[in-house]
Amino acid sequence: MAYEFPSDGAEWITEYGQLLNENDDYQEVGGGWGVDFDGDFLFAVEPDDAYDGPEVYFFLGLEDGDCTEAYEVDDPDEEEYGFVFRGPYTSWKRLFTGDLGPIDGMMSGEFEIEGDMQKVLQYSEAAVEMTETGQQIDTEFEY
Repeated sequence: MAYEFPSDGAEWITEYGQLLNENDDYQEVGGGWGVDFDGDFLFAVEPDDAYDGPEVYFFLGLEDGDCTEAYEVDDPDEEEYGFVFRGPYTSWKRLFTGDLGPIDGMMSGEFEIEGDMQKVLQYSEAAVEMTETGQQIDTEFEY
């Protein structure tokens, strides 16, 4: 069953967390991530020319190659996280259809990241594996 993005966001992010935990490659390259630092992510999907709805937020709890939590967030100010990955809807669509890589998206300015950039670059293989895992979700982009 395909999830419509972003309206089926709660189901979509739940499946994302499950797929991460089933991915042995992610668990290997993500080993050490979030150990002795907050490795949790807030994903922020911003409106743009293609999508004029509200900003949508997702939380991924990530530690030592495991996804500890995955859910849609109503109020990001009520969450604790170590990193924010923020970008317009069209960039998220490009990311999860394989047209844009996460590191390339950050370096080109299509995505902004808040948090320790050195850690992100240190674990760039994990970021790539996370993205490839998200591409496995049967997603229909609404816009």
